[in-house]
Amino acid sequence: MTEVKTRARPAALTLTPAAEARIAALMAEAPAGTVGVRLSTPRRGCSGLAYSVDYVPEEKPFDEKIETPGGIFYVDGASILYLIGSVMDWVEDDFTAGFTFQNPNAKGACGCGESFTV
Repeated sequence: MTEVKTRARPAALTLTPAAEARIAALMAEAPAGTVGVRLSTPRRGCSGLAYSVDYVPEEKPFDEKIETPGGIFYVDGASILYLIGSVMDWVEDDFTAGFTFQNPNAKGACGCGESFTV
């Protein structure tokens, strides 16, 4: 009988240490009943898709689950194909703070940076 070797599947999305720290901060302030934070790509903006990060009260069966030191991060199952290979970071400067994305699947973005297209 041949032994089948399995390899751990890499996460669909890579989180930087700054993004993981921000998720930990969000989870520390999360409303009661929150099980994690979810990234999705709803249709909106001039280019078609946008990044949206929200608290979630329950795990959904097709979500990609990424365990971070500060809490569970989910990637919406319907959004995974748009995000495979992406890197999510948290960036703060004197005037703005927010998650940023390096997405190899994005073929274009609107001028204001609000949305992207694949």
